[in-house]
Amino acid sequence: MSNLKILIVEGNLKEENKSFIDGGIKTHTESLKDSISYFTNNLEIDVTNPSSDRNISEIAKDLKKYDGLIWGGSSLNIYNNTPEIKRQLDFMKECQNNIRNIFAICWGMQVAVTVAGGQVKKCLKGAHRGIAHDVVINENGLKHPLYKNKDKKFNTPAFNFDEVVTLPKGSVLLSSNPINKVMGVNFKAGISNIWGIQYHPEITYSKMISLINFRKDRLIKKNAFTDQSEIDTHVKMIEQENKITHKNSRMRELQNWLSYLWID
Repeated sequence: MSNLKILIVEGNLKEENKSFIDGGIKTHTESLKDSISYFTNNLEIDVTNPSSDRNISEIAKDLKKYDGLIWGGSSLNIYNNTPEIKRQLDFMKECQNNIRNIFAICWGMQVAVTVAGGQVKKCLKGAHRGIAHDVVINENGLKHPLYKNKDKKFNTPAFNFDEVVTLPKGSVLLSSNPINKVMGVNFKAGISNIWGIQYHPEITYSKMISLINFRKDRLIKKNAFTDQSEIDTHVKMIEQENKITHKNSRMRELQNWLSYLWID
């Protein structure tokens, strides 16, 4: 059997990624590739960034060669509708019309939902700051391959200040938590079967802690934390969660999507 071909879409702007690298933090794409390699090396992986790649129109013409797409996270807010965001929305539309299987993570889910007719707004009940607590898989989710062998209730790495408030028509809600109603969803758009999640199974808690410390001034400025003392307490809580979380359990959704590709 020939290797499957996967396209990874980087959601962050190149300036944000440069700041990660300068700060000694892996980009989201690097984290994703590390997590994929934990399960398999039998994939051909390409990476693109619609916001900055000058040849994105050429890439869009050749999307049918991919067996699957993983669209990762970003610090962008989709309602700002900047030229860079519009480029991502346009590229997602092309992907939905040409790639059969899409795994949309955090920002990726927000982009996929928006293109398919849904809506994203600023979170009304707070934010996930490195961790999402008490995600509950509903009855539809328990029957869905996304959550095969996943605990019905779980905590998970997450970092988001926006949420899906309106789902595309025909969507099936799979999981929720007290902060975001839409934590897991399945819907169809174009020819794509889209699994969307508002959290990051591919990112370690250690990296989430690094992101909090790296972004602490920005986070305090936007009132995500009141001060350094609150950050320190929050980080200690995530460290405790990290001690009791097995990576296989944390990354179950990614493993399940990869397994689904092989049998689809």
